[in-house]
Amino acid sequence: MVNLGGAPGSGDVSPLAAALERIGDRWSPRIVEALFAGPLRYGELQAAVAGIASNILADRLRRLEADGLLTVTAYAERPPRLEYRLTAEGRALGGALRMLADWGARHGADAGGQETLRHDVCGAALEARWFCPTCDQVVDADVTHEVRRL
Repeated sequence: MVNLGGAPGSGDVSPLAAALERIGDRWSPRIVEALFAGPLRYGELQAAVAGIASNILADRLRRLEADGLLTVTAYAERPPRLEYRLTAEGRALGGALRMLADWGARHGADAGGQETLRHDVCGAALEARWFCPTCDQVVDADVTHEVRRL
């Protein structure tokens, strides 16, 4: 089974805890989501992430940059212009955030009419699966082994 929580009292940080330490606040995933479409300036980000206070946005952008999930490009213009862009590591969050958004659409408090991700060809709802690229096989979650650091 995949280790999501770590052994109680072991002192080991689980992979899930490590991920949540980096992007587990209310706003960071929404900032990352807004940047999937491409680079944005500060004002554009603030408009894209409805309800975020300016000081919180500035703090989260600094944290995401420090964690290597986004880069900031400063342009020599007046007034100064900064552009925020996801790094490859930031873009790699896409799959996880899509799965979380899909789960929210199906199980959230207001999920009544929400659509899940669907296959364009047949219209069936998509499901996330564990996949082994070495064996080229889909693996059931109940037969996976605990995640280990290499």
